[in-house]
Amino acid sequence: MKEWVESYAEKPYAEWALFAIAFVESSFFPIPPDVLLIAMAVITPSKAFRYALFCTVGSVLGGVFGYFIGMVFYETLGIPILTFYGAMGHYETVQGLYHEHAFWAIVAAGFTPVPYKVFTIAAGAFEVSVWTLVIASIIGRGARFFLVASLFYFFGATIKKFIDKYFEILTVVFLVLLIGGFVLIRLVL
Repeated sequence: MKEWVESYAEKPYAEWALFAIAFVESSFFPIPPDVLLIAMAVITPSKAFRYALFCTVGSVLGGVFGYFIGMVFYETLGIPILTFYGAMGHYETVQGLYHEHAFWAIVAAGFTPVPYKVFTIAAGAFEVSVWTLVIASIIGRGARFFLVASLFYFFGATIKKFIDKYFEILTVVFLVLLIGGFVLIRLVL
């Protein structure tokens, strides 16, 4: 399936495919849009930020769709989706996070290995404000996709092997830096 997603990178409609994959990944699709984003950025690093924007907008709108699934169709669609991914245990953890820090949990979700759809469906099921989901998703998912785009824009295709090897570590480091920055700003202000 990863190869199928990557095959869209050189198509004339690649940007819209990226948007669509980012949309469906946020609510039910298994392959993260990073796969196509990276393939496209390798081919044309000068358009990496444009691709990150398509990816972010698709992901945020897909997150709203996931929210709708959780809010209206949790029993009929949400549970089967979460069960399919073996994510029901994550769902209960997310419930605890949402109870105390919904905004920060969604921001962080953009960087965790936990499927983002767990967070979007749970946000609807637990009645988190849709605006909290949207704003936190713009920050978290946007930061993730623009980080990937930045690496390709500044370093070109040579960075792909490094990212493939250390992607999870890089996202955790960026998440720590992001949260540390917010904590520092909160302490200073």
